Amino acid sequence: MKIKLQILLLAFFYSCHVSDQNDFNYPHKIVDGKPFTHPQFDSDKEKFSFAIFSDLTGSERPGVFQVAVAQLNLLRPDMIINVGDLIEGDHNNVKELNQQWDWFDQRASQAKAPVFYVGGNHDLTNEPMWKVWDQRYGQRYYHFVYKNTLFLVLNTEDNTIERMQEIDAARSEAIALAKKEGWGSFPTTEYAQMPEQKAGNISTEQANYFKKAIADNPNVLHTFLFMHKAAWKKENEENFSSLETALANRPYTVFNGHVHAYEYEKRLGRDYIRLATTGGVQLPESGRSMDHVTWVTVDQNGVDIANVLMQGVLDKTGHIPNGGDSICFEKALCQPKTLLSSD
Repeated sequence: MKIKLQILLLAFFYSCHVSDQNDFNYPHKIVDGKPFTHPQFDSDKEKFSFAIFSDLTGSERPGVFQVAVAQLNLLRPDMIINVGDLIEGDHNNVKELNQQWDWFDQRASQAKAPVFYVGGNHDLTNEPMWKVWDQRYGQRYYHFVYKNTLFLVLNTEDNTIERMQEIDAARSEAIALAKKEGWGSFPTTEYAQMPEQKAGNISTEQANYFKKAIADNPNVLHTFLFMHKAAWKKENEENFSSLETALANRPYTVFNGHVHAYEYEKRLGRDYIRLATTGGVQLPESGRSMDHVTWVTVDQNGVDIANVLMQGVLDKTGHIPNGGDSICFEKALCQPKTLLSSD
């Protein structure tokens, strides 16, 4: 009788201890074993997850972004961010630019989580685009802190007005040719050969803004940088390098887009990740070109990054939501007749 009492007391104290540690009440007093690996739940007050989507442009493929929003509503991230190229932006007409932004905003507003905007070359190439963005959204680059994590949103179209006009003229010709002859003709254009097409630019003023944001937040768990073009690939680049120097003694991760093909790079001991598409024209000749969202989880132990292929996110009925069963999400794997694309 005494032994049984000791066993019952041991079980009682064990169950109370586990409950106090994990806020979890076991339905049975388990003494000789337990049907689980350990009682340490994967949660803490600073843990959170956010999602990233990529380029929509270059003749946006119908329905893909709407499906992505519906899928993200199933996955329930804390927030959603992107790497730019949210509208086609293929002209200088302010009325039409606003109509394109209205269409994007309408779809983005269906997300349960807040969506943070990042400008790409389709969004910020010329002065009319700048004005529309400024009127609708304010800052073209900015930062914020969420759960002790620093988010830096860069503008890699930060060129002088004179250079912007030269880039815009060449870009308009390149887009017209691509629409007429297909995107295979794009690499032959003057625009494709410009250094600003291959790499992004940030001004000294912008670099100073972010260096201050970094200095003002020295003890964050992690720092994330989001931009459209790879600013570090510009020849003789100095301004982005100064940000890398400012971040040298802390963990950080960089995300960009623009090429419509996925690429992972290890640089300065950090992850630099180029995302593919979430509805944009796919260019498999440039690398793995697929529709996906990126899922990032942050906690005190670091960062975990998972790329989620859109064809793999099904709702409770076993189907891709928003009519996604009929969409090809990776051009290289689909028969031409099944592609829903206007390119």
